[in-house]
Amino acid sequence: MAYADELDAVVAAAQALRRQIALLIAADAGAASGEPPSETDLAAADAAIEAWAEEGEEVLDLRAFRPLTPLQELLVEHRGLLDRIDDIHDRRLS
Repeated sequence: MAYADELDAVVAAAQALRRQIALLIAADAGAASGEPPSETDLAAADAAIEAWAEEGEEVLDLRAFRPLTPLQELLVEHRGLLDRIDDIHDRRLS
């Protein structure tokens, strides 16, 4: 069995979610489905990811009794992957 680095798989999953976030933002803006995300879409995804990292928990507290939007669900999942990447790095440094 070939060696598979856990970090590579988690980073790939985070990048795939970033693309999904970009596609969802593009679709909400009226872009045609099936096209790859543009640089503008990816930049919007990065901005959404950064904003969620800064205020996501506050938004979750405010929406405790409301369902998350599809974008928020992806952002929560992406944040979890970034936390996992940080944990892997911490384990490797200790």
